[in-house]
Amino acid sequence: MAVDLPLIYLLLAPLLVLLPLLLFASRRSSSGVARPPPGPWALPVIGHLHHLAGGLPHRALRDLAQRHGPLMLLRFGEVPVVVATSPAAAREVTKTHDPAFASRPVGPMSRLWFQGSEGLVFAPYGDAWRQLRRICTQELLSARRVTSFRPVRRHELQRLLRSVAAESSSSSSPRPAVNLTELIAAYVADSTVRAIIGSRPFQGRDACLKLFEDLFRMMPGLSLPDLFPSSRLAVLLSREPARIKRCRREMLRIMDAVILEHREHKAAAAAKAAGGDGKEDEDLLDVLLGLQDEAGSQHPLTTDNIKFVIIDMFAAGSETATTALQWVMAELMRNPRVRHKAQEEVRRALSGHREVNEDALGSLRYAQMVIKETLRLHVPGPLLTLRQCRTPCRVLGFDVPVGTTVLVNAWAIARDPEHWEDPEEFKPERFDQESGAGAGGRDFKGTDFEFVPFGAGRRMCPGMTFGLAHIELALAALLFHFDLELPAGVDAAGLDMAEEAGITTRRRDDLLVVANTRVPVPAE
Repeated sequence: MAVDLPLIYLLLAPLLVLLPLLLFASRRSSSGVARPPPGPWALPVIGHLHHLAGGLPHRALRDLAQRHGPLMLLRFGEVPVVVATSPAAAREVTKTHDPAFASRPVGPMSRLWFQGSEGLVFAPYGDAWRQLRRICTQELLSARRVTSFRPVRRHELQRLLRSVAAESSSSSSPRPAVNLTELIAAYVADSTVRAIIGSRPFQGRDACLKLFEDLFRMMPGLSLPDLFPSSRLAVLLSREPARIKRCRREMLRIMDAVILEHREHKAAAAAKAAGGDGKEDEDLLDVLLGLQDEAGSQHPLTTDNIKFVIIDMFAAGSETATTALQWVMAELMRNPRVRHKAQEEVRRALSGHREVNEDALGSLRYAQMVIKETLRLHVPGPLLTLRQCRTPCRVLGFDVPVGTTVLVNAWAIARDPEHWEDPEEFKPERFDQESGAGAGGRDFKGTDFEFVPFGAGRRMCPGMTFGLAHIELALAALLFHFDLELPAGVDAAGLDMAEEAGITTRRRDDLLVVANTRVPVPAE
């Protein structure tokens, strides 16, 4: 995730140290377009990177756009980058000219990681990608398939709730605080892993999760080789190639073991079914392996494709949902009025029940507004996933050079005062359709370009439904079972909401809460 979506982070100091070494390797070329988008002043070699120093990219790019317009042409090292920072620009990139921007930029580090076997998120636009997209939307991440994993989500949710209750059960005063950030991350990760590769244990599970954490820190566009793709010196001076090779080698070794185990289990299950013992439920890897065995495809599903699709699904389904759910709970703790209103709705809808049932989630209108407002203020991937201009194209009257990397600053668009009243305030009621509020009818499914946390168009995040299922269920259950408060001495209005750099934008600090059990958690 979004997944689906990657950020551009940079450290200006190392680039300045390397400046004399990179001067001879830099290629400064004119865009050669009739009317390129405007942009700020640039430096030799590093281009516009200095404008992003000292802050988070989505914030720095928003500030630049306020001075230079909703479509800017920048240069990060050798790489031309166009940044879209308005609903109109986002519409043209993701809808009007969607085919022109439907591919992904492939830098040296991406080539080193994929080696020709891209998954879904970073695959180049074409027939092979369309086939993978169809498989994911119809076979892997459909509403029917997501519903089939309810038992997995319920089991992992119960583990989360029991952990919160156990860590808060001390009779000491003051009551101990629970690290909700860590528990949420474990809940989403374990539920996602079980949905993808099943409940059967495998020896590399913990190592796999650790590799995913390392992978999420490797953001496309960050490394010197990606900023200076023509420079051999940049490759020699960077640590990223060695890190990516190690991570790739270990990840594929674990994936090989998981796939072998699935094939053996599948053969055993087939023999068992032949004996009349029935058929077990499939996980997503089972589905992929079954599709691989089907003949007649123009673009056969290779084992390496399957490995990287699994990685994509974990990133899109786990990292994005984890980030969003952590922000939801943080905003509720900072806004007691909203928390109490959402809690009253949940407990009223589930009155007489012992636990949360997914069938009841659709009736929780205010909780849905809370989730929407959180996704507006805290887009998990603020710059969405990188796109690349494939054919000559004009956006907002400007010519976009072929080969240009394109960013959509969804975070800035969702806080644009021209389209949102009090954009910096957390007001779930703005999404109340019955109130007549301006934002009431807006949704995040790719048709309202003021609000595109999951992207839009052909490359919209396919794991949206999968991730939202975890968010909605955990939010309702935490509010149903517990009265949550901040630890003594922590003021709600002053709760630190600083962001942390990563493949998604999580909170910098862990969220600690005091949980008082209101409705007992059912025993295992």
